Amino acid sequence: MDAAVGRYRGLSFWHDSVPDDLTPRAPLPGDIDADVAIIGGGLTGLWTAWYLLDRDPTLRVVVLEKEVVGFGASGRNGGWCSALFPRSTESLVRAHGLEAALAMRRAMIETVDEVGLVTASAGLDINYVKGGTVAFARSAAQWRSAQDEVADAARYGVDQLELWGPERVRAAGARGASFDPACARIHPARLVRGLGRLLEGRGATIFEGTEVTGYTAGEVTTAGGRVRAETVVRALEGYTASLRQDHRAILPLYSLMIATEPLSEAVWDEMGISHGQTFTDHRHLVIYGQRTADNRIAFGGRGARYHWGSAIRDGYDRVDRVFDHLSNTLRSLFPGIGSPEVTHRWGGPLGVPRDWHASVTWDRRTRIATAGGYVGDGLSTTNLAGRTLADLIVGHSTNLTRLPWVDHHSPTWEPEPLRFIGANAGLLAMTAADAEERVTGKPSIAARVMAPLVGGS
Repeated sequence: MDAAVGRYRGLSFWHDSVPDDLTPRAPLPGDIDADVAIIGGGLTGLWTAWYLLDRDPTLRVVVLEKEVVGFGASGRNGGWCSALFPRSTESLVRAHGLEAALAMRRAMIETVDEVGLVTASAGLDINYVKGGTVAFARSAAQWRSAQDEVADAARYGVDQLELWGPERVRAAGARGASFDPACARIHPARLVRGLGRLLEGRGATIFEGTEVTGYTAGEVTTAGGRVRAETVVRALEGYTASLRQDHRAILPLYSLMIATEPLSEAVWDEMGISHGQTFTDHRHLVIYGQRTADNRIAFGGRGARYHWGSAIRDGYDRVDRVFDHLSNTLRSLFPGIGSPEVTHRWGGPLGVPRDWHASVTWDRRTRIATAGGYVGDGLSTTNLAGRTLADLIVGHSTNLTRLPWVDHHSPTWEPEPLRFIGANAGLLAMTAADAEERVTGKPSIAARVMAPLVGGS
């Protein structure tokens, strides 16, 4: 096996199991011209290219990727194609008004189906099964959180959440759960790698092994040449910090995952998780899991610290302490699984804007577009971003271009050491909030204080 291909296979369980040889495409050979230059070969960039070619098949679309398509979060995530948005509905109402907030929620819910419909019509098998998300409540405080979440959804009348009693859930100590039907289980590397192949068939050009060093109106510079283009799209998410000119726009925060060996049907029946379902609980330090198509548990969570200067390193993808914590957490949720072999361990950076508000921006004067800040909720949000950017770029005024995240500008992150102190203090606060609730049985004061800073109410 080629060394580069071996490296990409080792990125995650998803890369290891994708039906693709992962051989890198050729890099940019020198200066070229295009209509649209897209920086980043993840889902934001690929969906933007996809919908641009829907709207105008004659466009010359070029995608520039430093590694290979799907190298970053688009290929390494938890496989939740959900309607989650980094900011709560209540927070969106305060910022943008009721109608705009509800339009944003409707768009996110509709996008879960859009991903399934588009991939199915294109013949792309991404293991898509829309089974919803079960969020267990395993303490008095978590049960109250579940009840509040369902009540809030009912009050706004858009999200169709359900409250489940203890008879419907089998996680250890669960008093019940909230259930959100607007989520599909997918194989993320199948999606992003397949989308890249299909785009080439539609006329887009993808250059891999091509590091972008900067961009201005009408031009993208790389180590191998320049792309002159009327429109430039920055779609780097957590890797935005690698560009000097955008270093403080998005903070890269690491999330790590494990995958087990395949489990028997009897074990899955005991867990009460069906194909297509994803699962979590109502703790503050986020965890997320799914039942894969081949009956493994793919399970992840936050907990890895932010690194000084928004540094991104391969070594940060693997932290034994966090992997051990994930294994222990999984067994505490489902003791009946025993101690299955953990076959894959991986991680990577997701993108966090200063106000935890994802955005799509379009400068009509410079024709520079951006999208990102999904805070780990990107599998569906990237699709909505791609459709929205396509409408903006071709000049269509649609319901999507009027959504409240369009032309939302998040503040930049503070310089170091304030950025380092603040990001890691937030991580400690969420850890402390979970411990506080275990001891007191009441909603955490620390979490309530932090909520406005992390997209909560």
